[in-house]
Amino acid sequence: MSFGIIFLAELGDKSQLVAMAFAARYRALPVLIGLTAATAVVHLISVFLGAGLGAAIPTRWVTLLAGLAFLGFAAWTWRGDDLDEGDIDRLDRSAKSAVLAASIAFFLAELGDKTMLATVTLATREGLFGTWAGSTLGMVAADALAIVVGMQLGKRLPERVIRIGAGALFALFGLLLAIQALVYG
Repeated sequence: MSFGIIFLAELGDKSQLVAMAFAARYRALPVLIGLTAATAVVHLISVFLGAGLGAAIPTRWVTLLAGLAFLGFAAWTWRGDDLDEGDIDRLDRSAKSAVLAASIAFFLAELGDKTMLATVTLATREGLFGTWAGSTLGMVAADALAIVVGMQLGKRLPERVIRIGAGALFALFGLLLAIQALVYG
């Protein structure tokens, strides 16, 4: 049950767009590893919160902090990174930076998100392990679809367009999260 609910909730979600943005810039496997690790951790936290606290979790401050972090990611993305040829060669050979960047971005994207809240809610009524495994696999499956789309965009669009688009998405989601936290609490 949790696989299906989270898979459907994730379709069109901001973390799918984050997956596309990362897949347009990095190889798919490091992005998938990063998002899987972050998803597993967030959903583990979610099931324990759901089991311990029920559905009454104040997400206002978590949502606001995630929104501010996304605005920071937008500024960083727009600024760009100055890489020389040696840096580019090391980045191409090593997936560590992509895994770490994807893990952090996905972790922040999911804090206070509807899939996190859905996982918390499911955990109040269902078994912890089944809820965690199903919600994690459902989200990874939905985001893997986004990675495939992002890889295709990365082959067809110039780096500058990808950087501007990714920065705009980070800014949009940062503003939406901050507004959600401030207005709707």
